[in-house]
Amino acid sequence: MFRHTALRLARPARTAPFVTHAPRRTLFSRRAARSSRPVENLNLQRLSQQSEEYHRNRRIFLWCGAIAGVVSFIYTAYKLKVELSKPAKFDTNLAPSDPLAGASAADRKVVVYDEEGDEIVPTGNSTVPTFPRRINLPSFTAPLSTTSTSEAATSPGITSPSDTTEYTLVGLGSRTVTFINLQVYVVGFYVATADIATLQNALTKKVNHMATTLVPNEREQLRSALLDPAEGEKTWDELLAAGIPARSAFRVVPVRDTDFHHLRDGFVRAIQGRAAALSGKRGQPGAAEDEAFGEAMRQFRAVFNRGSVPKRREMLLVRDETGRLSISYDAGASKKEQRPAGRQLIGVVEDERVSRALWLNYLAGKKVASEAARKSIVEGLMEFVERPVGTVASQVVPVVNAKV
Repeated sequence: MFRHTALRLARPARTAPFVTHAPRRTLFSRRAARSSRPVENLNLQRLSQQSEEYHRNRRIFLWCGAIAGVVSFIYTAYKLKVELSKPAKFDTNLAPSDPLAGASAADRKVVVYDEEGDEIVPTGNSTVPTFPRRINLPSFTAPLSTTSTSEAATSPGITSPSDTTEYTLVGLGSRTVTFINLQVYVVGFYVATADIATLQNALTKKVNHMATTLVPNEREQLRSALLDPAEGEKTWDELLAAGIPARSAFRVVPVRDTDFHHLRDGFVRAIQGRAAALSGKRGQPGAAEDEAFGEAMRQFRAVFNRGSVPKRREMLLVRDETGRLSISYDAGASKKEQRPAGRQLIGVVEDERVSRALWLNYLAGKKVASEAARKSIVEGLMEFVERPVGTVASQVVPVVNAKV
């Protein structure tokens, strides 16, 4: 009886077979089934789309940052330029009625003196740094038709060197071209000192017929009229047609090497663009389409049939009391750029409409050759009309807003 029991105990125990049971799937067992087999649930297309979206967003973010940086840099530079261009304002003990304490006092250019004691006005240009405040130009006693430099220099139309007229600078600025404002030349407007009173009186009477000087609000009215394209062109056309100012000149000094043909093309385009709007004078047609005007333009073009014009060389366009245009050029070396010693007459154009149209190209209109020069000239004229008629010639005439 114990024997069978012992045998049963001595027998090796049977091991249960390894059976794998699949989990029962229910409504809530789908997530567990997915998490138990992550490799089988990879979606390569979805991963590729996520990667592309990530890099696309990253590129957009970087481009936005770069654009924002450039815009902020440009904006900061612009604001800095605006602030630096503003005139410095200092405390002053001057009375409010003092001209130097006015709102425009900080904009006035100070006339300085060079080593020889001559008055000069800074231009702000490094190539042509200064313009003379006053220049002495010879007077012409007879019409000239020659265009040769040698013939013009020996012609009886030029008086002796002692017979000269003093001209005073009213305003100056630079002629720029293209959208990058490439500077071509610096131009200054001069009026015969003896004729300033006549110009001053004409401008004053335009605003107030009873006044001999203009108060601030009247000066502002005159400034607005001269800067207005239509009104300014009409005003200057009437003044020049009436011979006011009687004698004036434009001084042109290139800031880079150029040639006469390039200057001629610019002048001719300016004259042709203004000729149709000129008012009549002495029976001449206002449209300037007659043969006499065409012949005058041919004479004007012939004056510029020359070679190169190096930088810093002076060209003078002078208009006398009859409206005749005289063109002189300094082709020689000069130790003192603001007062060249080698001026020579190269041509004369008799028809006053040529000089009037050329003057309007700088003084008024919708588009002028130099906006900086036009504004500077207007501000210089404001200095005239704020003083009694006839007292300006003996006083310092500041050049205002001469930005180049």
